[in-house]
Amino acid sequence: MIRERMPKRTTCFAAGTVSVALLGLQQLHHAEERKAMNVKRITPVLFVKEIEPVLPFWVDKLGFTKTIEVPHENKIGFVALQKGSTEVMYQSYASVADDMPLIAETHKGPTFLYIEVDNLDAVLSALKDSKIVQPERTAFYGMREVGFQEPGGHYVTFAQPVAAAQH
Repeated sequence: MIRERMPKRTTCFAAGTVSVALLGLQQLHHAEERKAMNVKRITPVLFVKEIEPVLPFWVDKLGFTKTIEVPHENKIGFVALQKGSTEVMYQSYASVADDMPLIAETHKGPTFLYIEVDNLDAVLSALKDSKIVQPERTAFYGMREVGFQEPGGHYVTFAQPVAAAQH
């Protein structure tokens, strides 16, 4: 019985071609998975010492509605606030320490939110007594913006698109 042997170069080429084809199929499969994975919403969760002081900022002044409220001891431990398709959540440090001890070290820095609105003047009117940390400006990228610090210590910039400058 005579056995033919393929030259080493041909074997390496064939193996390489199969590997490239398999890699291509794998990449195609991952691309299809990414297309099927549709992100519907991203909602920030802000951690604060107490939730009660932030509620007037969002509910009374900006018109958000409490959609979820979870008590913790004798206070609010978690709340979800929504207006239209925009949602923000708050959780107290004490609540997160009890709920998720592995991530209880949440006392790090404030969060910064950037919220696009249709009418910045209405926001300015609603928040006229709130602490401004970024005076009103029109940025080079075409947004009129103003930044506030909400009662929980986080920063919220509201922005409205403006007409592009004519050259």
